[in-house]
Amino acid sequence: MSQEKIAILGGGVSAMTAAVYLTEQPDWQQKYDITVYQLGWRLGGKGASGRNSQIGERIEEHGLHVWFGAYVNSFRAIENVYNKLNRPSDMPLSTWQDAFKPHSFVVLEEYIDNEWETWPIDFPVINGNPADGTLDLHFWQLIELAIAWLRKFIGTLETEISKHHKQTRLQTTKRRDRSLLQHLASQVSSAFDDIEDDVHDFFQSAHDELREIWSTPGLLGQQLQRLVSLRAADKDMSNSKDRLVVWYVVRKLKRWLNSEALELLDENPNIRRAYVCADLGIAVVIGLLKDRVFANGFGSINDIDFKDWLAKNGANEHYTVESAPVRGFYDLVFGYVDGDFSKGDVEAGVATLAMLRLMLCYHGGVMWKMQAGMGDVIFAPIYELLQSRGVKFEFFNEVSSLRPGINEQGKDVVEQIHITQQVTLVDESYQPFVFVKGLPCWPSKPLLDQVLPEQAQLIRDHDINLESFWSDWPSVYQQQFGNPLPTKTLKRGVDFDKVIFGISVAALEHLCPELLQLDNKLKGQATKVKTVATQAFQLWLNKTDEQLGFNYSPPSEERPILSAFSQPFDTWAAMSNLLSVEDWPSDGPDNIAYFCSAFTCADYPPRSEHNFVHEQTAKVKANAIEKLQSQMQPLWPNAYNDSNQFNWSVLYAPAGELNIARFNYQYWRVNVDPSERYVLSVTGSSRYRLATDGSIFENLYLTGDWIKTGVNAGCVEAAVMAGMQTSRAICGLPNEISGENGFEPDGA
Repeated sequence: MSQEKIAILGGGVSAMTAAVYLTEQPDWQQKYDITVYQLGWRLGGKGASGRNSQIGERIEEHGLHVWFGAYVNSFRAIENVYNKLNRPSDMPLSTWQDAFKPHSFVVLEEYIDNEWETWPIDFPVINGNPADGTLDLHFWQLIELAIAWLRKFIGTLETEISKHHKQTRLQTTKRRDRSLLQHLASQVSSAFDDIEDDVHDFFQSAHDELREIWSTPGLLGQQLQRLVSLRAADKDMSNSKDRLVVWYVVRKLKRWLNSEALELLDENPNIRRAYVCADLGIAVVIGLLKDRVFANGFGSINDIDFKDWLAKNGANEHYTVESAPVRGFYDLVFGYVDGDFSKGDVEAGVATLAMLRLMLCYHGGVMWKMQAGMGDVIFAPIYELLQSRGVKFEFFNEVSSLRPGINEQGKDVVEQIHITQQVTLVDESYQPFVFVKGLPCWPSKPLLDQVLPEQAQLIRDHDINLESFWSDWPSVYQQQFGNPLPTKTLKRGVDFDKVIFGISVAALEHLCPELLQLDNKLKGQATKVKTVATQAFQLWLNKTDEQLGFNYSPPSEERPILSAFSQPFDTWAAMSNLLSVEDWPSDGPDNIAYFCSAFTCADYPPRSEHNFVHEQTAKVKANAIEKLQSQMQPLWPNAYNDSNQFNWSVLYAPAGELNIARFNYQYWRVNVDPSERYVLSVTGSSRYRLATDGSIFENLYLTGDWIKTGVNAGCVEAAVMAGMQTSRAICGLPNEISGENGFEPDGA
């Protein structure tokens, strides 16, 4: 049997996941010949990172890279990579457990009376390996977990409200409501033997038409959880009374909250925060029931923005809809069209399912921090494994276009792939790694000693960025050598049989215009699945978080990951854990801070506008300086002098650098390239997402967090799931992809 030749275009999470699973079978080389074509000198896509050899081998990233404990497929994939790679035990980050550490300390910022108030949250650690978890939760299982969290906040509120001599006894008077409580009582009583005396009395009163029915918020929550735990176990959707009981109880709790808690919210942060969480949970449960998501699927509510959906389902618009948890979620997914922070837009189904999964399905910590750069932790091991298996890598190969054709059976196919060869290597292959303290890492710039000297010097002289869509390298090269950059054409049946398109969705219009003309669905995906530019900066500091004035650390002493703050740069992560894997002198920095957010940019010029990226990068620098000068005082009060001016000496920089010039020693970047922009989930866009083999082209497989995955949001988990789906469509592996049917209904 002859080998099928597979061309993988791009080296991001999805493409590399597909490559890993395609090469899982020991005899894969008898079936496939796989080549990865990669722009520039490193793998990673939006997840790439590099080491700066000129400045402490510091890690420079596109933004904040963390995983969530609910990333089931991602952890399965990376655990497999580390296990198969089997690094020596004395090597840094030899196992995935060394490379990832659970993280539980999350901070949100509330804007109350024109001041920022810090809301520290130390999430509980849930035992277990994220790779052993599941995203395949039935509707009742989601409701069960949601009610468990709701009970926690209701309990807090009942305790706090009672201190203010407010009402915590609830009466049921309507006949229909009595019948629902009778159903609740009969279901729980027949299933549980350990019914408490007060609960037994409550159930008896529900059945006795002559007695008044009194309860408490805590008692109602407890019995509701018992009922939904029964339905979660048997997954029975047939009895509408079960859903009506849930509807009745959460609405009763909502009325109690509004009557007894509202006037206390402005004065008591504990009550306000518990109210926000409870009100958010109640609105979600009501919305899932009212919109019959169990019967229609989460996809059925993707025609409305998440905030609008919450308001529609009774969430308090002032306290809850614009609360820190909701704003923090929009920040997490960069959910702002064109980077306009007044244009938040995230599909309600995507947002609700994502929030439920992130909160309810995690194992270990709610988040997991990588213990080096994402390039070091993810893409270096993947490259090592794939190279050892025989996958070929062609670095400095920029895909310029895909051309369509017709195959022997009259079907549409990708016929040609046109590639620009960015540099000429001294040797046949490029060796991409630098080693930092024994760890293989991608450098922040290409290793030009492996490039022909005259080209390498030209790249240095003109400070060429070989990863930029707007690079002037082609014109610089032609002016110097009198010829354009060399190109090559890959031909179907000769150089490839199948194509995995792993470059992000914003690149489709540039690389595949002829394909889009032939395939309306692919054109719909290219135009309706939106992207947004992002921005990031990193600081190396002479002060710890506490010395800067941030004094909210939990007993675990974990460093904060904070969001819902002032914009831009609404997200800050304290990353001092990375200092040990960088290579600083003994008087090196004491702390690292990462900042990121969406970036305001609505128009992208043609690639001939070579100054575009430089202009946008300058805006990021200005935004970062403005952030430090005028917005960080609520978090870092000790970084400001008595005149409320930022003290630039807190930044680590050479001794001769003074005042604002010390910022020049830090790192900042803009992500405007088509392959770098973040994939959004704007209202109504999920319906345009295609499956990996959903185009009309028989040999084309789309992969990325922009295709239909069961997550439909820009994140590592969606990217991994897409890569798994691509591999399965080609070779049948993997058999299971957790959560890929998340938008489908459960029935009834």
